[in-house]
Amino acid sequence: QVQLVESGGGLVQAGGSLRLSCAASVRTISSGAMGWFRQAPGKEREFVAVITWTEAVTYYEDSVKGRFTISRDNAKNTVYLQMNSLKPEDTAVYYCNVGRSLDLVRRGFVFGSWGQGTQVTVSS
Repeated sequence: QVQLVESGGGLVQAGGSLRLSCAASVRTISSGAMGWFRQAPGKEREFVAVITWTEAVTYYEDSVKGRFTISRDNAKNTVYLQMNSLKPEDTAVYYCNVGRSLDLVRRGFVFGSWGQGTQVTVSS
């Protein structure tokens, strides 16, 4: 099973930036896309962004469009999430995972092992 390790979180003031990284242990033929998710205290985990491995097609959740950018490095099996103009409501534990396609990842159908995540805290 694909193992995932997230890093790059931290404490930042509103309006600041962070860059998250997610390294996958292996990229299988079924790993068509990788996405970022987040879970705020007391809330369910939600989709944030997704990118396809081959053509780098991306899709974002509405609240992060124009502020977050997802990218990937195929050689390193790594996906990044550049987060700018951060808001307090972006505070959450951020996770990554893989799926067969952009649409499946966007809808939460993933098959990797959930990692520990990385905490992002945005102060007002």
